[in-house]
Amino acid sequence: MKPLPRSGLSRRSFLAASAAAGAALPFQGALADTPGTYVLRAAQYRARLVPKPWGETDIWCYGGTVPGPEIRVRQGERLRIEVENALDEETTVHWHGMRVPNAMDGVPHLTQQPIAPGGRFTYEFDAMDAGTFWYHPHQRSFEQVGRGLYGALIIEEAEPPKVDRDLVWVLDDWRLTEEAEVAGGFGGFHDKSHAGRLGNTVTINGRVPGKLAVRSGERIRLRLINAANARIFALDFGALAPQVIALDGQPVTPHEPTGRGWVMIGPAMRVDLILDMTGAPGERLTISDRFYVENNFQLVDLAYADEPLREVSPDWPAQLPSNPLPEPDLNSARRHEVTFTGGMMGGMVERQMGLSSEGRMTGNDMMGMMHGEDIWFVNGTAAKGHILDPMLVLERDRSHVIAMTNATAFHHPIHLHGHSFRVLSRNGQPTPHREWQDTVLMAPRERVEIAFVADNPGDWMFHCHILEHQAGGMMGVIRVA
Repeated sequence: MKPLPRSGLSRRSFLAASAAAGAALPFQGALADTPGTYVLRAAQYRARLVPKPWGETDIWCYGGTVPGPEIRVRQGERLRIEVENALDEETTVHWHGMRVPNAMDGVPHLTQQPIAPGGRFTYEFDAMDAGTFWYHPHQRSFEQVGRGLYGALIIEEAEPPKVDRDLVWVLDDWRLTEEAEVAGGFGGFHDKSHAGRLGNTVTINGRVPGKLAVRSGERIRLRLINAANARIFALDFGALAPQVIALDGQPVTPHEPTGRGWVMIGPAMRVDLILDMTGAPGERLTISDRFYVENNFQLVDLAYADEPLREVSPDWPAQLPSNPLPEPDLNSARRHEVTFTGGMMGGMVERQMGLSSEGRMTGNDMMGMMHGEDIWFVNGTAAKGHILDPMLVLERDRSHVIAMTNATAFHHPIHLHGHSFRVLSRNGQPTPHREWQDTVLMAPRERVEIAFVADNPGDWMFHCHILEHQAGGMMGVIRVA
């Protein structure tokens, strides 16, 4: 996956460099006339997701590639991105995890008018935080993202940790037909009311991977981005011992993954890892996804070269510098309660948790609403579109705690736009690292407390990032004023 070229590089020199490196040529119009400007063109395309003998697949993507062109800048730089819509329907671009001005957030009708077919829109904002982020539409995202519209946005630290390689893996799954075409049925009732649209084919950077060549003693910074509509990944690195150094782009005390040592990453979430290649020359190791018991995948093989890079793993520091996030004052913070309900078997879970389902649709009611949108609820309300009365109004520049309850039978990655938050506790137990995130994965029946300073004014989306759940009503607006 090649970085999107900056307009300061001439077209001729970029094409020559790309050809020499064996890279795909950039899409037409990739370079803009204004220095420091990027151009993204959303269009239909054909790409090879799966190996031969299957053919190429009709997809929607940015710049003729899936993922779209990688945007990589240094912290503190100003980004100016012109988006051209060559689709047959409206679209937007949301800069997931970035603390941008509200007008640049890419939410249709709430923060901007959608980009019409043939239209253009320019996004401009500063890269405040270093880290791993991504971009995707917020217009009919359950289909537009599901067909391939997304890309990586990497903001580099002024002094990044020393590694041998910095790799980005954009994880996705696709629901493909036997002819390797994207299956229809986007937004179907079953996907909305259950676990979302789970695919049958998993890709890394837009391809079903084979192997990755590594060397003994090598240190890799691996940036994971989960761009799937609904799939939760639990990556098993086998004999390797990955160190988590960032979550959702925000630094965290380096630590091994909890539980079985698997790296858990819900839709829209990001995890940065330090991977030391501790295997012997000539060895082979398989990285697997083990979240779904009956739907596991062997993702990729790490193939060790015959000659080591070094005899032992380096002891270079892995701690990342902090980003300029305001620390919430828990003593003065205002508290708010948010409860997520609905979905199949939702009524049963609410009763088990001692919550009333009065006034909300339950699993038994849902069969009569198979063509409706009222499937999931936030504080008793199912969202219809992006124009919503605020579910919470937060005083600007004040600390706030949101206590969230997942009174459903399914996982939900809950995303807040425009801010990052500290995850304080899970089911009343303090989190060991008080990690900063912008998307927190909640298990069924789980209670999670988050805290942040509401310092970014505007109306911000707050929703489940299983995109079918969002489309089924699990979305609200938090106003900072």
